[in-house]
This record gives sequence, structure tokens and C-alpha cells, in this order.
Amino acid sequence: MEATIPAQEIKRRGISALNKDLADGPVWVISGNEPKYVVLLAEDFRRLRHEAFVRGCLQSEAEHKAGNFKYVSPEELMREFDEATESDEQ
Repeated sequence: MEATIPAQEIKRRGISALNKDLADGPVWVISGNEPKYVVLLAEDFRRLRHEAFVRGCLQSEAEHKAGNFKYVSPEELMREFDEATESDEQ
């Protein structure tokens, strides 16, 4: 079972309220009877970020091998980016 802690407990005891539970993995912080935040050790965060990076690289490599790419100039890429962000703003 994932560890949980009420936000009020952290306010009362400080970050030390999490130390014991963090040894076993991430801790969900409950606020307003809902899980609002997840606290994890920096080492775990770095590992998760690295794993996501590796997965992204492997997926890009697989897409490239499958021919799912196109060559564009830097100017064309920036134009496409600008168009995409303009449509997001509307």
C-alpha cells in the first residue's frame, strides 16, 4: 500500500513527518480529503527522470527506424512551432 500523510501533519511536524515513510517509497500528501501531492526522495526522482529519458530515446530510435520522421530546416521547424503555439493560445 502506498503511504499517505495529511498535509496538516506536515504543517505540524515539518518535513520530518515524512522521513520514515519515504524510506519505503513515495508518499502521497492528502489535502481536503484528496491526494494533492507526491513527495519522493531526490534519488528516486533522478532515477524516474532518467528512465523517462531513456524510454523517450528508445521510442525516438524506433520511430526513426520505422521511417516516422521528416527532414525540415530550422526555419521551417520554428514556423511549425510558432503555428502550433499560436493555435494553443486561441
